[in-house]
Amino acid sequence: QVQLVESGGGLVQAGGSLRLSCTASGRTSSLLVTGWFRQAPGKERKFVGAIRLSTTNTYSADSVKGRFTVSTDNAKNTVYLQMNSLKPEDTAVYYCAAQTRYYDEPFWSDYYDYWGQGTQVTVSS
Repeated sequence: QVQLVESGGGLVQAGGSLRLSCTASGRTSSLLVTGWFRQAPGKERKFVGAIRLSTTNTYSADSVKGRFTVSTDNAKNTVYLQMNSLKPEDTAVYYCAAQTRYYDEPFWSDYYDYWGQGTQVTVSS
């Protein structure tokens, strides 16, 4: 079993920055990819970004490319989502998730085996 805990959410003005953290515990050696998803009220959960832990290859949704960056500190079992130039439409609950099976593309929530509890990000205009 793996437990994921997110932190770092909060309220920020448009144009500001936040850094989310996702720390894994338990059988962390089984993890291949850690991803970030977000869900706005009344909307579907959507892929934001991900990182393949062994290669540090990253993936980003088009809506956040150039603004959000995923990185990892494997020694701390922590993955980060650095969010810059935030917009009101980035407001959502952000979830981290982890995969234990290999997929070519880590975009689909069904591919993830473990999920964190979520952290609220609110961007004011």
